[in-house]
Amino acid sequence: MAGRGAPARRAGRLALSILLLASTAALPGAAVAQTGSETSAPANAVASAIRQQVGGKLRDFYRARGYWPLWIVGEAPGPQASALVDVIETVEVDGLDPELYSPERLRRLIDDAESGNLRSLASLEVALSGALADLVRDMREPRIEIRYLEESLEPTRAKPDAILRRAALAKSTLDYVRNLGWMSPLYGQLREALLSAEPGNGDARVNVPSGPLLRPGMTGERVALLRARLGLPEGDAYDDALRDRVRRFQSSRGLPADGLAGARTVAALNRGAAKPPVDRRELLRLNLERARLLPDAWTRHIVVDAAAARLWYYEGGAEQGTMRVVAGTPETQTPMMAGLVRYATLNPYWNVPVDLVRKRIAPKVLSGVSLERQGYEALSDWTANARVIPASTIDWRGVEAGTVEPRVRELPGRGNSMGSVKFMFPNDLGIYLHDTPQKNLFAKADRHFSNGCVRLEDAGRLGKWLFSRTLKPESSAPEQHVPVPEPVPVYLMYFTASPDAGGVKYVADVYNRDRPALQHVASR
Repeated sequence: MAGRGAPARRAGRLALSILLLASTAALPGAAVAQTGSETSAPANAVASAIRQQVGGKLRDFYRARGYWPLWIVGEAPGPQASALVDVIETVEVDGLDPELYSPERLRRLIDDAESGNLRSLASLEVALSGALADLVRDMREPRIEIRYLEESLEPTRAKPDAILRRAALAKSTLDYVRNLGWMSPLYGQLREALLSAEPGNGDARVNVPSGPLLRPGMTGERVALLRARLGLPEGDAYDDALRDRVRRFQSSRGLPADGLAGARTVAALNRGAAKPPVDRRELLRLNLERARLLPDAWTRHIVVDAAAARLWYYEGGAEQGTMRVVAGTPETQTPMMAGLVRYATLNPYWNVPVDLVRKRIAPKVLSGVSLERQGYEALSDWTANARVIPASTIDWRGVEAGTVEPRVRELPGRGNSMGSVKFMFPNDLGIYLHDTPQKNLFAKADRHFSNGCVRLEDAGRLGKWLFSRTLKPESSAPEQHVPVPEPVPVYLMYFTASPDAGGVKYVADVYNRDRPALQHVASR
């Protein structure tokens, strides 16, 4: 079955190779790249000037493209030149020092190059490419840890020519720079939110007394306290500004964002009075550090956000799809880690956790409902060579008491907890992505119900993207393994602030990870 997906993937690689050759051949002076001759003169005066000045770590990039410029349009700096300096001047938000990339010098070089002087144009071109290479390498440097299941996924510092080649392949260098095309789209959106974030969270010491529901149009002492708690100007009117601030607070705590201050909202506010909330800007910075771990959108990959119970998948420089998921409970958390989806299993078994065997299955067996009627079977052990054994050989009273821990698995079928397919990225925690028959859970605002694995709202759609075809079992046989034509990275992440409909959505820190993570980041 895997063989039918591989030709499409090989064709995709071939098409990319043709695109690369075509983009190089289209450049004036491409003969230099194709022949490798250092004596062939570039066909453009600017390219010739660049050839005279470029050297060191940038020379390979420019030689391969006939010294054709990346930043010069005609005989003047393109808008992408100023756009890069604009980014550099704001990199404090990324935890970097702008002066490392000499923004003032770059501005002077842009001004000088406006005259059209060839030497000035070449100097600017080389300086901007060097700045971009340094900036990308530094911005992609991780500052928090994640568990990598594959050595190939561990971050390395890219070579300057590789960074510049990626920039040159973008449809628009200007858009690539403005949108930080070398970072994950999630990173870029969180960065924009942090740049425009409002300071402060109001007075966390204020306690709002319990009482009737507070709603727009009301006035009084409790409304005045609510305004103070949420950082609004003095007053006692429940106006539109207060309604909007209540909505934002509710969203940040995972509450229904209706803008009404009921008992749950007031209780959440008062809990914050005893335990000061995390400053929103600090929360954005933390989640920005988490997003820094992700690849750019050109890399084919999957992102699972366990906090918001959401999944995205990316390819070709853009998001290709998203869906809701069910993640682990606070007691059985979905971990942060990165692996490679290597194969799908159709008609899967489900190995039932021993605590669920004790709580759910053993009492039914003892009441007279056989294991087979419940849709399960027992195995001799937990090895790959385990054999099916009669359920009658198991001490079910011992199971119920917790002194016996048998291996029980659910048989494939419409009601199987794995659904019709699971996507495997090998790890020692038994975590994977899988289908589920419990579709009703995806309608819930809080979707933390699993034992750590990730249940998919639309496993069929994800499978079609992974394999470039609809996945179907060849028979009713259980556990049919289908290799992914090219293994795809999957990142299990945790974003308590994430992009949503042009803004940022704040969700509850259900796993209580934010405060320890903030302390870790602050200590670096």
